[in-house]
Amino acid sequence: MTGKLDKKNIILERPSWDEYFLNISELVATRSTCLRRKVGAVVVKNKQVLATGYNGAPTGIIHCSEVGCMREELGVPSGERHELCRALHAEQNAFLQAARHGVSLSDAVLYITTQPCSICAKMIINVGIKRIVIAGDYPDEFALNFLKEAGIEIKVIKK
Repeated sequence: MTGKLDKKNIILERPSWDEYFLNISELVATRSTCLRRKVGAVVVKNKQVLATGYNGAPTGIIHCSEVGCMREELGVPSGERHELCRALHAEQNAFLQAARHGVSLSDAVLYITTQPCSICAKMIINVGIKRIVIAGDYPDEFALNFLKEAGIEIKVIKK
């Protein structure tokens, strides 16, 4: 947080822009229907929100919160066997929302509550995201290597 003085010399605490948008991603995550991990993503350009997404089943499909988690039932560790999940990841939903509305994400910043997986990392690269700000980790070093190789700036703000 950065402090500034108001007209009465009272210190006002305002979050940095990164903290502000990361806080919004945490609010977006509250819509998640995942039983294992609630993730939220916000895509921003020029300090304007372009798209948001949270992890959950596609539109019109029964949510995991209603039918249970196959990955949990099978004991699949976090970060593995994504194809067994009913849900799309938060980043994927944000990108699809932008595409549906014809919004370019080129040169945007992605704020996300959890480090992306390798599948999402590849999507981040191809949609043109230039910077990501992450609040939490995820067991996928492969994803971090992809992002670094692509020259995408990664900032971690631990909450």
